Amino acid sequence: MLTFRTLLFIVITLYSLPSQAEWVSHAFDVMGTRSKVEFEATEPKSAQDLVDKVVAEMHRIDRLMSPYKSDSELTFINNNAAKHPVKIGQEMFDLLEYSMHFSKLTDGAFDISFSSLGYLYDYRKNLKPSSVQIQTLKDAIDYRKIHLDKSRQTVFFADPRVKIDLGGIAKGHAVDRCIEILQAAEIKNAYVNAGGDSRLIGRKNDRLWYIGVKHPRDPDKLLVNLPLEEVALSTSGDYERYFEESGVRYHHIIDPTTGDSAREIRSATILANDSTTADALSTSIFILGIEKGMALINSMPEVSAIMVDKNGKLFVSQDMAPAH
Repeated sequence: MLTFRTLLFIVITLYSLPSQAEWVSHAFDVMGTRSKVEFEATEPKSAQDLVDKVVAEMHRIDRLMSPYKSDSELTFINNNAAKHPVKIGQEMFDLLEYSMHFSKLTDGAFDISFSSLGYLYDYRKNLKPSSVQIQTLKDAIDYRKIHLDKSRQTVFFADPRVKIDLGGIAKGHAVDRCIEILQAAEIKNAYVNAGGDSRLIGRKNDRLWYIGVKHPRDPDKLLVNLPLEEVALSTSGDYERYFEESGVRYHHIIDPTTGDSAREIRSATILANDSTTADALSTSIFILGIEKGMALINSMPEVSAIMVDKNGKLFVSQDMAPAH
């Protein structure tokens, strides 16, 4: 027969056991793409609140940095920064400053002012700028015409034709911010994805995460399926937003030197410690091409790359190459 003391011990023990963890997954649309958050919740009752925070953060950044929203801070900058220096928020200033870092690192291959001409492309309507428009606006693509004043926290465009677009870095930033929200809630195992940008922490059911990289020409196939942990991954491809005309593929990754789509690469994937860096670098090496792109990545510690050239040939950075 169980004594009162024994029953009391059992009750106290049961209440002192940690809550049963469960995996939570939620997919949603934001920033013009499909996004997903997945994490192991140690407190399942509060898991939905955490999902809501992640979704809200993605939408907040979209409202801030979308070039398609008339009331976004980015649109305000594009409408006013060529008239006078514009005071901007700290988050926007920091991301513009980081964008300039990648512009300098890549000798202008990464350039947020690509939108000075890029805004004339409409991939849904199969529209592209004329040769005359390209010649007229091509030299407006120049990150050196974007002047940042750190002491005043302002941005100024030295050319009235300049427009900026954070499409090559904003989603990575959003993924990092969402991971920070999860980590602040003491989540140890999680995955956040926004289109071609992903970041994962911890593991999935005590195993490595497996993240697939899409085949650039066959949507039903994976190029590779990578076992990963504690890493960010970003893929830039000519298959994401594009149309074809007379056998030529026009896609959203614009080469600043030509004002036209970069066509030496089909797909470029970066693995790095954070999504903001991975996002910017995948865009950069797509434009730089195999030789220059791989030379850059091979010079950077803790960064890896997988690239597919225009002929479908696969290339990997030195740290991923099999040992001979």
